[in-house]
Amino acid sequence: MRQPEPEPQSFDRVLSSMCTEPHSDARAAAERFLATNPGDPATYDAVADLEARAVEGLATLADHPDPENAAGYVTSGGTEANIQAVRSARNRHRESGGTRGGPEINVVAPESAHFSFTKAAEVLGVELRTVPLDDDYRADPNAVAAAVDDATALVVGVAGSTEYGRVDPIPELAAIAEEAGARFHVDAAWGGFVLPFTDHAWSFADAPVDTLTIDPHKFGQAPVPAGGLLAREDAALDALAIDTPYLETRSQATLTGTRSGAGVAGAAAAMDALWPDGYREAAARAADDADWLADQLADRGYDVVDPELPLVAADVPEPTFAALRDAGWKVSRTGTGELRVVCMPHVTRSALRAFLDDLDRIRR
Repeated sequence: MRQPEPEPQSFDRVLSSMCTEPHSDARAAAERFLATNPGDPATYDAVADLEARAVEGLATLADHPDPENAAGYVTSGGTEANIQAVRSARNRHRESGGTRGGPEINVVAPESAHFSFTKAAEVLGVELRTVPLDDDYRADPNAVAAAVDDATALVVGVAGSTEYGRVDPIPELAAIAEEAGARFHVDAAWGGFVLPFTDHAWSFADAPVDTLTIDPHKFGQAPVPAGGLLAREDAALDALAIDTPYLETRSQATLTGTRSGAGVAGAAAAMDALWPDGYREAAARAADDADWLADQLADRGYDVVDPELPLVAADVPEPTFAALRDAGWKVSRTGTGELRVVCMPHVTRSALRAFLDDLDRIRR
């Protein structure tokens, strides 16, 4: 029996997602290239050219020293990019003779690191050492320095943490990695499209960053899936390459192999349409909305974590949180239980007012 066509969910009440509605140009480009496979660029050369353009755009955002020739590719998302960063560092550590026949290779990351690093450690057979945060939810450099050793292949810094939107002290962490002989990775999956319009130190220009995750399908307003992995040197991707004897392209550094050209084309189109002014305006609007919401919640007596990037966390009681969910609001909690609201481009001030109206009604 033929079923009614389902309708995609509206973003009107989505306040916790780090994805958003794609730009119209990105949506159209994704549809045009839906059936192409950037995993075999010699066969699908048009989408390969678009991927080079997308990587250059991402490298420009991240202040890569040579954006036109930057190493990288459009991933399925931040999880794939982070796994690949760990894999590249592990392989390069082994190639350099580190820990050969010795202790298990390890990765040092703050407790705020995305759960994709747990996946990476399990898949790749490395030890994940998570270290405490400071009082403001950022990586503690002293704890990181105490955790690294000769078996450390990678140190991770977060530039826009998933729970609190915090930016770690990237230059300090990079210096610790360099002294330990480890690679340094920045996870800017969400923050990367906001940070260029702030004074934070987070990019290739700010520190000796080896690899960096930055996702167009988050604040970049590209269609899902479209993540990004960038590297300072070609060697980082060379460490990932394997032979692909039955393809026109004879080697491949990606993880997923066959990929839809939709993500590549959508990412390139979004950046063409929005960089830099569109992103600057969206970032400023989101920051204003986050500050406004934080003030409104504080005025109502809730303990609020001051926003650094446009993400608001507040200590809202469980019954109130449940009632907001029952009212149709898509909200989530941090690991320690705070209400978490991400001010993405689709989140308007009017939506936040409606959210507060429901909150006030629930509190009565």
